[in-house]
Amino acid sequence: MTGGLSIRLKPHEKFLINGAVIENGDRRTKFYVRSPDVNILRLRDALHPSEATTPVKMLYYKAQLVVIGDITPSEGTHQLIPGLRALDGVFPPAEYGVTIDAAVAAVSNGEFYKAMKQLKSLFPVEEQLLIIARAKGINTVPEVVQECSNRQSA
Repeated sequence: MTGGLSIRLKPHEKFLINGAVIENGDRRTKFYVRSPDVNILRLRDALHPSEATTPVKMLYYKAQLVVIGDITPSEGTHQLIPGLRALDGVFPPAEYGVTIDAAVAAVSNGEFYKAMKQLKSLFPVEEQLLIIARAKGINTVPEVVQECSNRQSA
């Protein structure tokens, strides 16, 4: 089947369509969305605003706002690209540069759900960096990156 978005849902999985929360029934299902400008988000992929407490999670939340239609794609792009580029100085580029570049490309192409997916893969890494920073009393980004590099080479 061509054109549109294909969505597969687990039993009782919830998702958001244009602001309405919808729940699947007792069986797995698949449906197709033919309209081009529909805002759809699986609730399992949603981040509550109170959970957007770190730089990566804040960027994820901004991308989510575009996906659900609360901010325009141009506004989201304007906010996300500088934030994503700032991550280059936080995450070791050899390991995570490809992920950040993929998120930038997704945002540039208006594919905000793909950007969310890339950002979500950074959540555990960011958490580890924050744990290292807290444990060492590190306050600057270069110190965190250096400490992370030291741990990976040890």
